[in-house]
Amino acid sequence: MTITDRRAFILEQTRSHPVPHAPSILLHLADESVDLWRMGEEELEELGVPSPFWAFAWAGGQALARYILDNPETVKDKHILDFASGSGLVAIAAMKAGAASAIAADIDLFAADAALINANLNQVTIQVSTKDLLGSSLGNYDLICCGDVFYDPDMTIRVLSWLDTNPKEKPIPVLVGDPQRSYFPTSRLTHLKTYEIPVQRELEDNETKKTSVYAFA
Repeated sequence: MTITDRRAFILEQTRSHPVPHAPSILLHLADESVDLWRMGEEELEELGVPSPFWAFAWAGGQALARYILDNPETVKDKHILDFASGSGLVAIAAMKAGAASAIAADIDLFAADAALINANLNQVTIQVSTKDLLGSSLGNYDLICCGDVFYDPDMTIRVLSWLDTNPKEKPIPVLVGDPQRSYFPTSRLTHLKTYEIPVQRELEDNETKKTSVYAFA
């Protein structure tokens, strides 16, 4: 059986929770009370559901959301891209902090639907994109946010190549939120803030994850 109603599946397989490090934001997240929590990759594949990154509040996104909420001038009246958005957390934080617009970009159709559901839950309006942005130039944004994108070697190479298309004469600011995962680039990053992020032990093998926000150049 393949899931045909993505929205219904998301609502059925998640519960509304405050984001641990940004509790003014609510997200539909998987927890122990839903089947999604226990589903393996093979079972999800049979349902036509890619890995449900959208169903969890990852450390990098939480750090970016906290940083934006604490520093609203970073996004105020600006057009924001939340790249590899998952749940839409960073886009939602940007809109709550006064952004002019925010796009939650993720190639997963379930993530796009989850982001819209979560935006509605938080009474903000965002846009979504399922285009593979890594094959194009950066676009017309005032700020690009990248949370937890350096978890895979191929993904890291593609993201860094994409960020290298940033125009030299008038570069678009880029914020990175990352707990220094396996393929985290150690150069070209200016540290801005470090947080102790509450995370789910089942996902991160710990109850907190030291996670930082960086400016990428």
